[in-house]
Amino acid sequence: MDYRFFSILLSVALPVSAAAAPDLPVRWQGTTEIATGPGEKGPWQQNDSRYHYVDDPTVSMDERGNAAVSWVDQTRKDVFFQSGGKTQDAGPLNVSRSPDTFSWLPRMVRAPDSPQRLYMLWQEIVFTGGSHGGEMMFAYSNDNGGAFSEPINLSRSVGGDGKGRINAQVWHNGSYDLAASGKGVLYAAWTEYDGPLWFSRSTDGGKHFSRAQRIAGGTNARPARAPSLALGKDNTVYLAWTNGEDEDADIHLARSLDGGLSFDEPQIVAPAKGYADAPRLAVTPDGVLHLVYAQSQGGPFDRFRIMYTQAGNARSFGVPRDISSPLPNGAESAAYPSFDTDERGRLYVVYELYRDHRKRPRGLGISVSLDGGKHFTQPALVAHSEGEGTNGSHQGLLMKKLAVSGEGKIAIVNSSLQEGRQSRVWLIYAEVAEGR
Repeated sequence: MDYRFFSILLSVALPVSAAAAPDLPVRWQGTTEIATGPGEKGPWQQNDSRYHYVDDPTVSMDERGNAAVSWVDQTRKDVFFQSGGKTQDAGPLNVSRSPDTFSWLPRMVRAPDSPQRLYMLWQEIVFTGGSHGGEMMFAYSNDNGGAFSEPINLSRSVGGDGKGRINAQVWHNGSYDLAASGKGVLYAAWTEYDGPLWFSRSTDGGKHFSRAQRIAGGTNARPARAPSLALGKDNTVYLAWTNGEDEDADIHLARSLDGGLSFDEPQIVAPAKGYADAPRLAVTPDGVLHLVYAQSQGGPFDRFRIMYTQAGNARSFGVPRDISSPLPNGAESAAYPSFDTDERGRLYVVYELYRDHRKRPRGLGISVSLDGGKHFTQPALVAHSEGEGTNGSHQGLLMKKLAVSGEGKIAIVNSSLQEGRQSRVWLIYAEVAEGR
C-alpha cells in the first residue's frame, strides 16, 4: 500500500510558548452526579467476571446546549442513557439490553439536521469462535433518547471487534468511531484485535448498514488502532488512525470524496520520533481539517504530550504543536484527547492527566483555541475532574468525554474507580466567557 507523506512546513514539532498562552476563557458551572456504584473489579473471566462498578461515560449536546450522557453499569453488563443530566422518572434507559454479555464504551452522536435523532455505537463482548470477544453494536433514537431501537450487529466477525492493539499483550477497547451527516447518512469505523480497520455506512438513519470494507491492517500489515472520523463539505469523509506493534508509529489519514464509497490511499501525517496515538479529527465551518493526537517521547509506554495541527486543504498540514505543556496540576504526561468545535470555529481539547505515566490517569486537562488553532490557552485542570479513584474507562481510554454546543456550551464527563470502595460517573458543565 502506498503510504505517501503529507507535506509539513518544518520537520520538528514546536511547543506553544507558555508565556504567550492566554488564560483559559472558560467559566465552570458545577457538576451533576450521573451514577454511583461499588468498586469491585475481579480477575477477568470473560462474561462471568465479577465486575461491579460504573464506568465508560460519553456525552453529546443538543441545539439548546442540553447534555445527554451514556455510560455502562458493569454489574448489569449494559449501556444506559440519561438526557439533560436528569434521571428519567423510570430511571436511566437501558440501551443495550443484553445482560449476559458485557457492553462497553458507548459512542454517541446526533444528526446535524435533526438533533432529536441520536445514534449510539458500542462494543459487545460476544465470543463467536475467535481468541478475543467483541462485536460492534448500534442503536438509534428518534426522540432525543426517549426510546432506542433494537440493537443491530455491524461487524458479525470472530476477530474481537472494537479492540485497538498496541502489542499482543496490551490493547484498548473502544477502538471505533461514529459520525453523522444529514439526511440519515451515518459512518462507522472500527478495528479488531488482529488489526484490520473496517468502515461501514448507512443511508437510512441506521436501519441498515453497508457491508464493511477494509481500509487498512490485516494480512502482514501492522494492526490499525484508534480510528477517528470527521466530515467535510461535498460528501468528504476523513478517517485517521495509528498502528500497533510499532515503537515509532505515526498517524495515518485516508480521505473519501464520495461519501465513503471509496477512499484515497492512506497518507502519513507529520511523521516524528516517538509513538503517535489516539488521533481525533474535526472540521470547522470554514472547511479546515483539524487534528489532535498524543505523541510520546519514546515508545507507546513513555510520557506523552498532546499535539495539534491543521490542514486548510486537507493535503498540507502545518507543524504539529504541543498544546498540553506546561502540564497542569503536577502531571508528567497527557494522553487520549477528546476534541470538539463550535459554530464559530473555536477548538476545545480535553485529555487524560498522569502524575506517573506508568500508572492510570487521574483528572483531566483542557486547552482551548479561540482563533481556529492559531493560539491555544495555557493548559489547565478541568475543574471537578478528579475523583477519589483513577479515571475510567478501565477497559480502555479510547473515549469521547467532551461535547460542545454551537454557542460554546461545554459538557465533560468523567468516571473514577476506587477499587474495593466505590465507582462514580459525573458530568461537568462549563461555557466560554462572554466576549470570547
